[in-house]
Amino acid sequence: MASPTPPRRRIVGVSTKMYFTFAQTHSYITSVLEHLSAPTSPPPPRPPRSPDSQPRIPASSSSPDDLLSKIDVFILPDHVSLHSTVMRLAHTPIQAGAQDAHHEDRGAYTGFVSPAVLAEVGCRIVELGHAERRRILGETDADAARKAAAVVRNGMVPLVCIGEKTRPPRAAQSGEEDTEADADGAAVVAAVAECTAQVEAVLSAIPETAEVILAYEPVWAIGAASPAAPGHVAGVVRGIRALPCVRDRGRGTTTRILYGGSAGPGLFAKLKDGGVDGLFLGRFAHDPAQFARTVREVADA
Repeated sequence: MASPTPPRRRIVGVSTKMYFTFAQTHSYITSVLEHLSAPTSPPPPRPPRSPDSQPRIPASSSSPDDLLSKIDVFILPDHVSLHSTVMRLAHTPIQAGAQDAHHEDRGAYTGFVSPAVLAEVGCRIVELGHAERRRILGETDADAARKAAAVVRNGMVPLVCIGEKTRPPRAAQSGEEDTEADADGAAVVAAVAECTAQVEAVLSAIPETAEVILAYEPVWAIGAASPAAPGHVAGVVRGIRALPCVRDRGRGTTTRILYGGSAGPGLFAKLKDGGVDGLFLGRFAHDPAQFARTVREVADA
């Protein structure tokens, strides 16, 4: 009897890229934890207490553990700040991850970061294949595949960025396509075609039972004023899930797909019915309050 496919657990993460100093990263994480612990609404007024009644025990505020029991959360700092981030998050459900790794565990690779060392210091997730690394450093699908294999080999989860370069019609860029039915079919098909090679390269390099997270980030939406339209995202995500390499993965294996690309608060409610499992955040989440707000929105949607 085939193992049932487990439900896909929602997930939210943020990359700080190279925006923060070491001290700012520490302050950011401290502030995120404080915002996740803070009650979302003021407590109700207490009724008058009679002289004979027992003293009331003040209600405690919620902890990150309460909220994060419903959702996975990760933070990807720069490499220098990673170990201190791991230590800071050690007693919380939040996972610390890295923004890249080399495909070899050790060797004469000056300036690169070993996946074995990342695993040793407690890294759980490793981002791979981001459009900025492809553009600036010329990284390819084959590079992402080799790195994904190294990440899995060292017991971590690859977070693989995928996305089309081709700009769709204006409606898909401006948010006018609210549902998948509104989406431009040709633009969706073209986007899925561009993503297919990226997905196939990575999934062919790792075991069928390995956990992997795909971050759908249209290249044209990264750093834009607004995210891709919900209808366009839903159509592309559905197309990715229909790929045989995704659909036919090992028994009991799930592949979660996040949306990234100018993602921020208020977006997930528009995407949740389109097969999107969460958000991969950038600059909008560098404000701890906005990051915590987005985590709550995804957890409660």
